[in-house]
Amino acid sequence: MASQVPVIGAWYEDASQDDIFEVVALDEHSGSIEIQHVGGEVSEIDFETWQQLILLPAEQPEDWRASYELSNEDSHFPDDIYIPDNWNDPLTDIDADTVYGLDDF
Repeated sequence: MASQVPVIGAWYEDASQDDIFEVVALDEHSGSIEIQHVGGEVSEIDFETWQQLILLPAEQPEDWRASYELSNEDSHFPDDIYIPDNWNDPLTDIDADTVYGLDDF
């Protein structure tokens, strides 16, 4: 029986199924736990089922990124948000005032 409280980002091994997974989200309102298996598939279990599982703490697998096709370069700054330089720049929406290659000036 699992007496552990699910922790987002923690890896667990279901001893009865020989399955390793990571807890990726908790929804206390609906009473569910979202888990992601090493193969990439996402599933959801409820808190009652969680308490019935035989869980062992597990180490993060070395190849957990393989199913997502992530390289080592992708993990250098995993929390950084990429925003292009010209994103939300109002000047990029302005059309040029040229007619047949001639400028107004």
